[in-house]
Order: sequence, then C-alpha cells, then structure tokens
Amino acid sequence: MLEDFRLRLYLETTTFNYYYDDRKGHDDVVRLFEALKAGQFAGYTSDYVTEEIEDAPEPKRTNMLNLITANSIIVLNGNKAAESLARKYREIGIIPHSQVMDSRHIAVASLYKLNAIVSYNFHHINRDKTKKLIPLVNDTQNLPGINFWTAKEVFEYDRLRTGDAGDGSDRG
Repeated sequence: MLEDFRLRLYLETTTFNYYYDDRKGHDDVVRLFEALKAGQFAGYTSDYVTEEIEDAPEPKRTNMLNLITANSIIVLNGNKAAESLARKYREIGIIPHSQVMDSRHIAVASLYKLNAIVSYNFHHINRDKTKKLIPLVNDTQNLPGINFWTAKEVFEYDRLRTGDAGDGSDRG
C-alpha cells in the first residue's frame, strides 16, 4: 500500500470566511479549496469549526458548510484530550483565556498530528508567539510541532517540498 504524502491541513474558521469575503487572501483561499477538491492536499476541520459556522448568518452559513462536503474535508471530533491540551495552551498564556475556540482548533490539529493549520486569525492563532510556543508545549506532550500558514504559504511550502519551481521550468 502506498503511503499518502499529501500535506494534511486543518482549516480553521477564518479560512471558510475568507472564501466568501473579498479580502487580501481570498484568491489564495479559493485556489486552496480547488486544490483540496482535486486531492492535492488532505483537508481537515473540526466540530469546533462547524459549531462556529453555525453562528454565521444565512446564506453564508449554508455556503460555508457546503464547502466542507463539496471538498471532501474530514470533520474531526473534539474530545477530552483536546479540551485538556487547549486548556494548557491558555493556562501557559499562549492563547488568551477568553479565546477558548482558538485554543481548541490548535489542540485538535496537534492531537491528530496534522502538518499545518490554515488560518487568517492573526491575533491569536497565526502569529509569532503561537508559532514559537505551541511546538514547545506539544513536545512536552509527545506531540509533533505544527505549522501555522495562510493559503498562500501552503502553496509556497508545497512548491519547495515537491521541488516544483512554479515557473514551468524543469530543474531535473
């Protein structure tokens, strides 16, 4: 059996929002969902994300939920281990106490050993402090580190990882 070497990406709630918003990063997010649908990457989210999406107004709520099914994104379940790890992130001060869901997103992605969290939450998730300290905490829990990327950074990393120059040239 061949091993699946695709990047395993956790899509945090802001990624779904950016699909429907006309902000910087929107085009990259649309491209990411196209790549997920084509099977270039393995997409994951969690019941924490679907819970947050449920609070969105219609028709955005339905549209965002449809992105999950239309792109074969696997919904992971939060559990006691995720709650415990998320609490640890908040107690240490990596994530503010008031940002429970943000800590849960990171915990689920860490426990399921995904490669990266795709997030546009630059206040609590995709920021330097989180990028530096989460791997240290995860290491104490025998968990791997995790990357925090925008959709654009996913493509940049994948291009480097696969050796694709992205310019049509053959470097072999």
